Amino acid sequence: MALKRMDNVGIVVEDLTAAVDFFRVLGLELEGRAEIEGEWAGRITGLGDQHVEIAMMRTPDGHSRVELSRFLAPDVIADHRNAPVNALGYLRVMFTVDDIDETLDRLRACGAQLVGELVQYKDAYRLCYIRGPEGILIGLAQELS
Repeated sequence: MALKRMDNVGIVVEDLTAAVDFFRVLGLELEGRAEIEGEWAGRITGLGDQHVEIAMMRTPDGHSRVELSRFLAPDVIADHRNAPVNALGYLRVMFTVDDIDETLDRLRACGAQLVGELVQYKDAYRLCYIRGPEGILIGLAQELS
C-alpha cells in the first residue's frame, strides 16, 4: 500500500477566531468550523473525554489544509509557541506565495513579526520566517523562476 496524501497540519491555539482571521489574510479559505467532543475523540488522541473547537483552513489550490484547534477540555498542558527555530519537534508550516513583500505587508498589519531576515537563496527563492498570532511560526517562500 502506498501513501496517498498528507491531509493537514494541526496547530493548537487559544484564540481560534484570531488564528482563522490571520490565515485568511495569508490566503487560506475557511472550509468549516466544528466542535468535537466525547470519549470517542479522546480514544484517538489519548486525552480521554475531550472537547475541542476546530477550524479547517484550505489552501487556494485545495490540496493542503491547516487544522486549527482550541481545546476546551482537558486543559492545555504545554506551550511551544516561543520555541526557537532549532527546537525539537514541530517547527513550522511553509507556504509559497506570489509576492513575499506584499504578503509580509498584509500579515504585519495583523501583528506578524519577522523572526530573522527576509533573504534570497541563490536565484531560486526569497524566504523568511514570521511569527503570527500566539507565536505560531510560519515560513514564507517566493519562487524566483
